[in-house]
Amino acid sequence: MPKKLVLPYLCLLYFINYLDRVNIGFAGPNGMSEELRLSATVFGFASGVFFIGYLLLEVPSNLALHRFGARRWIARIMVSWGIVATAMAFVPNGTVLIVLRFLLGVAEAGFFPGIILYLTYWYPQKDRARIVALFMVAVPISTALGATFSGLLIQWTDWRTMFLVEGLPAIALAFVTWFWLPDKPAEAVEQPREEHWPLRKALTHPRILALSFVYFGIVYGLYTLGFFLPTIIKGLAPQAGAVERGLINAIPYVLGAVAMVLWARHGDRTGERKWHVAAPMLLGGAAIPVALHLDHPVAAMVAVSVCAIGVCAALPTFWALPTSFLGGTAAAGGIALINSLGNVSGFAAPYVTGWLQDLTGTQKTGLWVVGVTMVSAAVVALVQRAGAEKV
Repeated sequence: MPKKLVLPYLCLLYFINYLDRVNIGFAGPNGMSEELRLSATVFGFASGVFFIGYLLLEVPSNLALHRFGARRWIARIMVSWGIVATAMAFVPNGTVLIVLRFLLGVAEAGFFPGIILYLTYWYPQKDRARIVALFMVAVPISTALGATFSGLLIQWTDWRTMFLVEGLPAIALAFVTWFWLPDKPAEAVEQPREEHWPLRKALTHPRILALSFVYFGIVYGLYTLGFFLPTIIKGLAPQAGAVERGLINAIPYVLGAVAMVLWARHGDRTGERKWHVAAPMLLGGAAIPVALHLDHPVAAMVAVSVCAIGVCAALPTFWALPTSFLGGTAAAGGIALINSLGNVSGFAAPYVTGWLQDLTGTQKTGLWVVGVTMVSAAVVALVQRAGAEKV
């Protein structure tokens, strides 16, 4: 595969990956919760239990990718998650749903940090935020287009067919990955940089743990929006159909995709990293309390869109921080650890938000937690040192 096709292909894979991860958010308010008799707490737990399996295997999976090569390992991950994702179409009750979501996390473990590691083999640090942004633009695009596509599938068929149709591409593209994706850095234009940290230090250093908390705050906002925005929109527009709600759901993520690329380019051009992570997090965290006090649906969507812009803008520039001082095996372990600990929020966000909704009868308390978490993580980002640190 030529270098110019590698990044677009990886974007396609991440598009499918992220859609299979969050499409439960579209299924929930469009028949699944009612058919399976799921409370908000159970729905939140099922949404978030994915990240428990993800957390357990993230680091060993990424180390395996570094050892065996991207081609084989990414293809293996894709087949595994595709099988589980399609099995979601046949779930009979909440218990099986929770088990399958856990197994989906186990199957997907190592995919995202593996791609971040893989990109460091191809692109230098000065271009890192822009390249990661172009890769991660698959997140808002998959949510935007995925919401509309999922809405159409549900309207034409049902939520079970949606899971089946959206799970099959992962299996098909696993074979493309196996035969076409370059496997080793020697096949790429650039070689990985000298490794500054040993693996043990990368898995235990306080700086890595601090960055994990920063990523926790970003992802907390991302997955709260991903899992509960369709439900919020249904409350704002109860008369709208599944397709119309999908189009409304797409608005914040289209804006987020544009902001993600432009902000990352600005970060690469200036070379500044900390404020390029913290500033959009502060913006997004502050937008949540504002949205809580807006009764007009349009005004509330503007505030939610600002939050989505903040979350999306912070994501790619964040990954320029750890990759500035990690390389080789240390990068494989450190990136995976940051991603796995940060993605604990993928469990905490939907579960805590759903539990607080059942407890208080409103989503406001849970969304206050989102805002406070994002602002706290932004403060931690600002106190981080920039640049490399050798042993």
